[in-house]
Amino acid sequence: MKLVTFLYQGREIPGILEHDTVRPLPCASMQALIESGTVPEPAGEWLPLSMVTLLAPIPHPRQDIICLGINYRDHAEEAARFSGDAFRKERPIPIYFSKRVAEAVPPNGWINSHPGLVEQLDYEAELAVVIGRTAKDVPANQAGEYIFGYTILNDVSARVLQTAHKQWYFGKGLDGFTPMGPWITTADEVAFPPALAISSKVNGELRQHSNTSLLMTGIAEIIEELSSGITLLPGTIIATGTPAGVGMGFDPPKFLKSGDVVECTIEGIGTLCNTVR
Repeated sequence: MKLVTFLYQGREIPGILEHDTVRPLPCASMQALIESGTVPEPAGEWLPLSMVTLLAPIPHPRQDIICLGINYRDHAEEAARFSGDAFRKERPIPIYFSKRVAEAVPPNGWINSHPGLVEQLDYEAELAVVIGRTAKDVPANQAGEYIFGYTILNDVSARVLQTAHKQWYFGKGLDGFTPMGPWITTADEVAFPPALAISSKVNGELRQHSNTSLLMTGIAEIIEELSSGITLLPGTIIATGTPAGVGMGFDPPKFLKSGDVVECTIEGIGTLCNTVR
């Protein structure tokens, strides 16, 4: 099942997507739907996608997004080549950080380039996990039971800010740096642990191409470790990291500029497309 949030007649409405149509669900929001623990029967008529505007599936996350840094080995290698001071290739334990988001950027929405503040604007295609149940002290072999679904997140990054500050919150948490969508694919449609092709393109040029099976720290281990000391609430979003092929990984680097179109694609979910301005 693919679940969306869409704008129709001035209202943000959660719904079900089938083919090129959506049907409203009787919930106040996607967050409320996740917290309820069940997907209700649709109510209302089917609407063609051309009549609605897709929003991020969780437009206003209840808290900052939990992110994994350097969680594909090939990305660890390219990051270390770009800046050995800021990125170490060998990491004995996962890197967790939070990404500030007041409002997620919708499919086909704008990535804010923040002229005058940001240099070396970069993209990162990532599989995002949406938690569906309160998770505390969850063993790895039960982690899949706590997942509501999966979506795509572009972890947009300002590399100069990221490296200058020696931490990632500011360089990755600016307004307009969290494109998400185009929808949530529910967990029952994805075998666990996910082994999904993941890729990105910029202006049609393939930049990233990998598979989520190559995560250095897998989703089960992420949930087990985080929940050992942090209560993960329904609607919590965990971005699992990006593979090689980001702009800073090229020689010379291929950073984003105004007008660039970024497409992030994950098998079984879809394609998230956004334009830089």
